[in-house]
Amino acid sequence: MDLKRVVVTGLGALTPLGKTVAEYWQGLSDGVNGCDFIKQFDATKFKTRFACEVKDFDPTLYLDRKEARKIDRFTQFALIASDEAVKDAGISMENVDVDRVGVIFASGIGGLITFQEEVINFASGDGTPRFNPFFIPKMILDIAAGQISIRHGFRGPNYAVVSACASSTNAVIDAFDNIRLGRADIIISGGSEAVISAAGVGGFNAMKALSERNDDPKSASRPFDKDRDGFVVGEGAGIIILESLEHALARNAKIYCEIAGGGATADAHHITAPHPEGLGAQNVMRTALKDAGMQPADIDYINVHGTSTPLGDIAETKAILNVFGNHAYDLNISSTKSMTGHSLGAAGAIELLACILAVTRDIIPPTINHFTDDPALDPKLNFTFSKAQHRTVNAALSNTFGFGGHNASVIVKKYKP
Repeated sequence: MDLKRVVVTGLGALTPLGKTVAEYWQGLSDGVNGCDFIKQFDATKFKTRFACEVKDFDPTLYLDRKEARKIDRFTQFALIASDEAVKDAGISMENVDVDRVGVIFASGIGGLITFQEEVINFASGDGTPRFNPFFIPKMILDIAAGQISIRHGFRGPNYAVVSACASSTNAVIDAFDNIRLGRADIIISGGSEAVISAAGVGGFNAMKALSERNDDPKSASRPFDKDRDGFVVGEGAGIIILESLEHALARNAKIYCEIAGGGATADAHHITAPHPEGLGAQNVMRTALKDAGMQPADIDYINVHGTSTPLGDIAETKAILNVFGNHAYDLNISSTKSMTGHSLGAAGAIELLACILAVTRDIIPPTINHFTDDPALDPKLNFTFSKAQHRTVNAALSNTFGFGGHNASVIVKKYKP
């Protein structure tokens, strides 16, 4: 069958670098560091006392106070970013068929803060079961997709995707497939996450996954640096509005770029560690290239998973060299997690936004916090250290890998009529 072309017509973001797409992109381009000591809870006794939080966040500036109390922080992020994206895309009840507008949205964990609060309240009481009546609908990770559809009246395909840190990339791939198969005209996709809490930080500390650089938190997220010691947890939301090309043209929509292809694979190796040779990462990039009908030489920029973990950064670099060969040395590679931290299930969407804007504006955001070269990494690779670089970006690839061995990649390219 003939597959429809799929384009991006709207963007929304709420990140540690800013509460709009414009603020987020400015922060990325300027190499702004989004990390600081944790303000959401008292972390003084934790092994890690810093994170990349959304700064000065007050949901009542965007949402009705009563409405905000009924939803978890991760859903608040999702709704606020969806408002920006829907407005950016110029979608209205008059110019779309709401029965063909869907929401496929993701979170890796969902309402962890709500879950923690309710359990603490119960445990500190007399044993009488007193729970918030919104406990369950605040906590479940699919509720963000449902809330977005309710807020905007979209009645097309609606569900959540979860694959740990690959979740929102998988959501975008599902949205892409639904549109190119003709099952919907428009899908609001992406992901949100808000787990900066005692349970979230404590849990990742217990796994020894987080950086413990409490003496200098702003330099803690340092992908590809010899002295990296773990990731920095982040939070936020990223929204991408996908639309069939014919539908976008019919309503004279602004077009950012085209979704070229996507891929998903499994490491089938370990619950948290990557395959040492990056086998799953190799396979997913090849799958995405094949799906897009592209060759390795067609890619100009890779926004890597690049979490600043000792094993992960090496495995991903090996995978890139294996897939791209000599062209790997002509690529720009960068990890924007050096600025935003790792927003888990929202990371794929937030980083795909960086790829879309890189393609649109021909600017590669940098990898900050590089101090010492790692001898285990090929020095000829261009990791875009320290400062943004200007170059023509015809196509960009976004990688995301999750606990459980989940891998997902999406390719975006310049739109050409």
